[in-house]
Amino acid sequence: MSAPLDGWQAVCRTDELLPGEHAVCFDGDTAILVCNVDGELYALEDKCTHQDFELSAAPLQGAEIECVLHGARFDVRTGQALCAPAYAPVPKFPVRVEDGVIYTRDDR
Repeated sequence: MSAPLDGWQAVCRTDELLPGEHAVCFDGDTAILVCNVDGELYALEDKCTHQDFELSAAPLQGAEIECVLHGARFDVRTGQALCAPAYAPVPKFPVRVEDGVIYTRDDR
């Protein structure tokens, strides 16, 4: 992988994250889930807002991911909760591609 960008965390190479797949990286203590939805990249916190369970335990289904613990679903493009038991959105993060490497960061 190329040299890291200041403040950005390398996730993986673009050819390692195919459409319909997701990968996780860490920015400090924050686990960030990066999803490839039809070639577009989205990043959100890897934590269900219902009970803090990792969303990455489930497969990506189109632009949605469902928490395997209690079935809350989220739109990975927006972070919005789509059904109970979650009501709060998942925080979203920026994604950047540089020299074939995907980067993200916790910009809160």
